[in-house]
Amino acid sequence: MQVIVTGHHLEITDALKAHIDSKFAKLARHFDNVTDVHVILSVEKLVQKAEATLQLSGAKLFAEDHQEDMYAAIDNMVDKLDRQIIKHKEKTGSHR
Repeated sequence: MQVIVTGHHLEITDALKAHIDSKFAKLARHFDNVTDVHVILSVEKLVQKAEATLQLSGAKLFAEDHQEDMYAAIDNMVDKLDRQIIKHKEKTGSHR
């Protein structure tokens, strides 16, 4: 899984990159067909925004979250993606 992190009006620190990598490593446990992840972190006045596009085998998932704290925004965004991955996995699984 390749994780690309981009910052708009924000410098990506090693701590942010490590936090994102650890969170997406947990997502890889649920579904191992994640090929590409593009994370965009941005700051607009007092709002910290985290958004991510996940490329799966056969689907493209998107989630975003707005918080006052960047780490909280990343956590909520990963939780949303986790729910979407589980839903996608249930759809593609065999029902027999």
